[in-house]
Amino acid sequence: MVALRLIPCLDVANGRVVKGVNFVGLRDAGDPVELACRYSEEGADELVFLDIAATHEGRETLLDMVRRTAESVTIPFTVGGGISSIEGITELLRAGADKISLNSSAVKNPDLVSRGASQFGRQCIVVAIDAKRRLGDPSGWDVFVNGGRKNTYIDVLSWAKRVAELGAGEILLTSMDGDGTQKGYDLELTRSVSEALSIPVIASGGAGSLNDVFEAFEYGKASAALLASLLHDNDLSIDEIKDYLLQKKLLIRPINY
Repeated sequence: MVALRLIPCLDVANGRVVKGVNFVGLRDAGDPVELACRYSEEGADELVFLDIAATHEGRETLLDMVRRTAESVTIPFTVGGGISSIEGITELLRAGADKISLNSSAVKNPDLVSRGASQFGRQCIVVAIDAKRRLGDPSGWDVFVNGGRKNTYIDVLSWAKRVAELGAGEILLTSMDGDGTQKGYDLELTRSVSEALSIPVIASGGAGSLNDVFEAFEYGKASAALLASLLHDNDLSIDEIKDYLLQKKLLIRPINY
């Protein structure tokens, strides 16, 4: 069996880590390179670095920041934001990223997923899905793009299955309804996608307690849990979360593995 993973997420805008609620009301949460180093040293299994304004502002991810961050950590590192071409993927991998996250560009050009997987290996291609519960349909979710600003009216489960078939190696699944609320992951959403696919699913959006993280794995069937506010605000540490999950008999890498 593959160990479950804890993944701090660094959402970056204007060169700073930011965090909001439901994708709005962003507040400063620190320097991205400093936080990346801290989480790497504290025992995180991987990191995700997302330039959340890149697609909306029509610019590419800041390569210099990616290089500095990648050079400073010793764990696998995913980079996303404003990546719309094979050339963009190539640049970021050369800058030190281990994986590339595609979101809006995958919806606009699904061929980018298959081409990226073919050229670089599917283990390098993560497809991020920003999901919001459909009004009047509590068991359905729509795919949003452009930093959560635009509803595509594409069904999340159908889209997840499609990108998996195209060659995505992993899904980063964010509940927009839960994002930043610290009220728990959307377990129904996470489980629905996890059980429908054979590739790993990263649960994102809503972690507020140790039990929330446990439930993402136990009931949501996620392969990894993305963490932001809990860590940025020093409410919990990687060590505390791992200790709790190990006590719950989950397969987690201890800090000193």
